[in-house]
Amino acid sequence: MALRLRPNIFSVGSPFVQFGSSATAFSLSQACSVPNLGFHPLRLQRRKNLSPTTFFVRASRTESKGVTLGFRAPEFELPEPLTGKVWTLEDFEAYPALLVMFLCNHCPFVKHLKKDIVKLTKFFMEKGLAVVAISSNSVATHPQDGPEFMAEDAKLFKYPFPYLYDESQDVARDFGAVCTPEFFLFKKAGRRPFELVYHGQFDDSRPSNNVPVTGRDLGLAIDRVLSGQPVPSVQKPSIKWHPGKKF
Repeated sequence: MALRLRPNIFSVGSPFVQFGSSATAFSLSQACSVPNLGFHPLRLQRRKNLSPTTFFVRASRTESKGVTLGFRAPEFELPEPLTGKVWTLEDFEAYPALLVMFLCNHCPFVKHLKKDIVKLTKFFMEKGLAVVAISSNSVATHPQDGPEFMAEDAKLFKYPFPYLYDESQDVARDFGAVCTPEFFLFKKAGRRPFELVYHGQFDDSRPSNNVPVTGRDLGLAIDRVLSGQPVPSVQKPSIKWHPGKKF
């Protein structure tokens, strides 16, 4: 199904979205999973005639669901490893829109987009957008996603937003997050709570498809929110994808 867009809808002049057509084709996106959230995405299977330490991960693909547009942003209270500050939802109450991103250090899809996520968020933060990133990955399965490495990553890539650690994974459950990167864009009207208006992909680019990174999908949604326009309800969902790996 295609969403028809007006070529001049991106009013703030973002360098991340350029319209050469009035229609955008929709397809499924891919991302890395957030493990151990009760979804049991990884099925470890020991095979016969192999050494005791050899396991295979069975590939699976699940569409990111669990929340609907209009969903209210859950409360949270999480530490920022880089600064030690504890952040809550109330810290962003003065902003008209809030982008919550579930990221992690090791995911190849996050690595593919990381520099452009920084560019896009910095651009829109200067126009009034509030942004926060959260890592909910278990350090038991991915020690490289631990808080000390999160701090290093935030410093290395000069994150303009706080990068918070969800050790219990409770916040990921509350948001319904199941993959990385996963984007939740909320808008706020006056004293009303933040309400979800976009839960979709960054753009069509993937680590292996040679499509340039533009931030088109997310950038369009942010621009519409900040300019007071409705966000299309047809949105490309994130997909959690587990390639077969040998450990």
